[in-house]
Amino acid sequence: MPVPKEPPFRHRPYDGSTRPFTVGLKPIGEEAWLEPDPFLDVHLVEKERLFSKDIAAVFRAEQDTLDVQREVLDLVTDNLKRFHGQTHSFKTGTVAITGTGRRIALDGDDALLTASRLVQEDLVVMRKGPDGYRLVAASVCFPSSWRLSEKIGRSMSGIHEGVPDFNGARMGQVVERLFQNLTTDQLVCRFNWSIYPDSNLHHPMPERIPFGVTQETFARLFLRVERQTLRRLAGSGDILFTIRIHHDPLAKLAEQDDRKRIASDLRDQLMDLSEDQLDYKGMTRARDEIAAALERM
Repeated sequence: MPVPKEPPFRHRPYDGSTRPFTVGLKPIGEEAWLEPDPFLDVHLVEKERLFSKDIAAVFRAEQDTLDVQREVLDLVTDNLKRFHGQTHSFKTGTVAITGTGRRIALDGDDALLTASRLVQEDLVVMRKGPDGYRLVAASVCFPSSWRLSEKIGRSMSGIHEGVPDFNGARMGQVVERLFQNLTTDQLVCRFNWSIYPDSNLHHPMPERIPFGVTQETFARLFLRVERQTLRRLAGSGDILFTIRIHHDPLAKLAEQDDRKRIASDLRDQLMDLSEDQLDYKGMTRARDEIAAALERM
């Protein structure tokens, strides 16, 4: 994968405004729901490569989700028409993506897959069941250390098995209440972040930062920021969950005018992580060396 060329450090969930492994929801407007940017074509090319390679690894949908898939596609295309005419143009039955030569037909059988081909976000549909909300349909090309094949059909507690401070803790209870009480006029977002050893978007397997982070190897690491949104769909009552990946190369950190603040904020959050949280993020052995490299900035 090419290195992202968009301006880095757009989102900074490690700046102290939220804490890791908390819900940290904030309301957003419709105009901010989707985030097409200069990296749009590269992300969509990578999605198409993954669809061609092994579609079952990145797209799953239960049989009774056809209507909600169409509802998601309609919602995505409506938002693109209203707010993103500079990147997406519509003609009857198709969408052209500006500057890419790409034109997507809107009449395919798997409407959620079609919607995913239009945007950089991954799209996940959660539906209420006997054991709470469970994953019934998803296009997830850019997972952060999880596999769709292991999560499809599972409840929130099953999906988050192994996540520190979720099941049996306050975070899991807050998410359950959120899913129960979310209304169709609410649109909210939250962030996750971690540090990864490369810029690959598709990371289904757990990643660990190798021990021995020097100043040279530090510059090869990437801050991986997940921007997640949630909304209840008006037609089906299901919940649509979107995940947008932003990659920030730590090599670019030294070029930022506010690099001292970014480095200080990130170091503080790294040092505040518990052992379980560090292990989940794959940074148990490398945390102190990364923190030292940040402190030198």
